[in-house]
Amino acid sequence: MALSSTQFQLLQEFERALDPQHPERSTIPARILGYGEISTVFAIDAAELRGWAFKRLPLFHDHAEIENYRAVFAEYDRLLEQEIGLRLPPRDVAILDGARGRPIFYIVQQQFPAESIGNRVLGALPRAGVPALVTRVLREARRVWDFNRRQNRVQVAIDGQISNWVIEDPSRVEDTPLTYLDISTPLFRVNGVEQLDTELFLRSAPSFLVWILRLLFVKDVVNRYYDFHRNAVDLVANFYKEQRADAIPDAIRAANDFFADEAADLSVAPLTEKEVREYYQEDALIWSLYFSMRKIDRFLRTRLLRGEYPYILPEKIER
Repeated sequence: MALSSTQFQLLQEFERALDPQHPERSTIPARILGYGEISTVFAIDAAELRGWAFKRLPLFHDHAEIENYRAVFAEYDRLLEQEIGLRLPPRDVAILDGARGRPIFYIVQQQFPAESIGNRVLGALPRAGVPALVTRVLREARRVWDFNRRQNRVQVAIDGQISNWVIEDPSRVEDTPLTYLDISTPLFRVNGVEQLDTELFLRSAPSFLVWILRLLFVKDVVNRYYDFHRNAVDLVANFYKEQRADAIPDAIRAANDFFADEAADLSVAPLTEKEVREYYQEDALIWSLYFSMRKIDRFLRTRLLRGEYPYILPEKIER
């Protein structure tokens, strides 16, 4: 899948006229599909761009930074699909000039039906269907740790939370193909050295918080994606955010059965309800405070300093 020259030009027109505070009011309107900590995913209301989802990363100061990211992104993409065997969506990338001259990186992916995205599937599942969904996700994620164990030169990480998976046929979670969506955070290490510049995670943070985030959180957040146990804890803890706390005991049992049986060779420690609950409470507190500080930062930049705030923030995030 590749953007045509006409589609690229239309995307460039969209970016130059984008209103980050109200993307739906832009010259070419956009509809938000999802928010991340450093990026936003949306659909663009133009016939030529219908059927694609656009992830916007306004993180880069210059083209040298963006080319470094692009190289790491391309290798991560190759590792996930060709070396590890995860199924990825049809995709492309685009580097555009922002309204103020800074480059903007877009990841363009096939847009899937909303009801096939993992968190929507979870929301519609009866409790009896949750263990099969958890097992399917962990079975796919296991491919990453199998790859990491086969050799020690390259170690790959993923964010396996439920919203990062597409379940092709939600009525057959036991055996339907799964597609992994989140390739925008290309985390992998070569001989122990992180290939992604993790300072990029801090670009969207308020300047008055950068030092404490760098000191206390960035290393811990990155490391969790390399640890299968913590990935599983994050997967299950996310059920609180998705309003499925009722299914957490079933999800924990499914994860522990998976690690004790078909993944016993990986020696992953079992999950506990206390661990999952405390993880969620800490994570929700950190990200709620972080989001509140970003809104303050947006106010200071746009209202008091009359400057630009390039990031798109939701009005409210359910935790």
